[in-house]
Amino acid sequence: MKTIILHSQDLEIATQIANKLGAALKSKATHFRLQVDHFLDLEALRSQFEIDLNYLPESFDFSKAALFISDMDSTLINIECIDEIADFANLKPQVAAITERAMQGELDFDSSLFERVALLKGLDVAVLEQVYTQRLEVNPGGEALIAFFKNKKIKSAVVSGGFTYFTNRLAEDIGLDHARANTLAQEDGRLTGVTQGAVINATAKADFVHELCKQYGITANQVIVAGDGANDLQMMNVAGLSVAYHAKPAVIEQANVVINYGGLDKIIDLFD
Repeated sequence: MKTIILHSQDLEIATQIANKLGAALKSKATHFRLQVDHFLDLEALRSQFEIDLNYLPESFDFSKAALFISDMDSTLINIECIDEIADFANLKPQVAAITERAMQGELDFDSSLFERVALLKGLDVAVLEQVYTQRLEVNPGGEALIAFFKNKKIKSAVVSGGFTYFTNRLAEDIGLDHARANTLAQEDGRLTGVTQGAVINATAKADFVHELCKQYGITANQVIVAGDGANDLQMMNVAGLSVAYHAKPAVIEQANVVINYGGLDKIIDLFD
């Protein structure tokens, strides 16, 4: 039998879906579970009921989960930081268009990053503080998810093709164990239009997973990774469990778990 997780406490919708599938319905504290004897088209059900549904992955041992790693922009937080920085230079539409194409996998990430960062040259570094304090928010359920992992002694990290200014502050504010991202070069209080050090791209994100596994003496099969764009696919593919959070089609297609409607705390349902 296969277990379907219905990430909702709406009994009416749960009953409709159970009746539609002819499946037994089991109530949990935060969600419902359905038992079916064959695979079904969950995407059609998700679209019809506008609700998150996932098969409980049989290949992942949740009792041995040891590490959670999340992308930052549009996954752990609500914005694309580089787009919001560009807004202070009146260049948000241009930068956002490049960001979107990079997330869809249409552009080489490194070159698209260099192109966007170059457009920020000359901006006062004070805009970073404004973006963090005025525009950045942790996505719904994010802090509850990190607190849940902390309670279960599961380490947590954020890795981003964005910038250390945001990842480091975010890690401190919500209690993440690790953070990694690109560093924006500065001179005389202004952005220089380049980054410093190695670029944190798709390959670097996957390497970060392996690095933390080595540090903690665990295997990649014990890692949960969440992401939303093409730059996250490599690290999602090496993890034991991959979660597509409000993600692009290519990411949804390859992920083990898909969250399109609810918050990040829907991941907690998998552990019950």
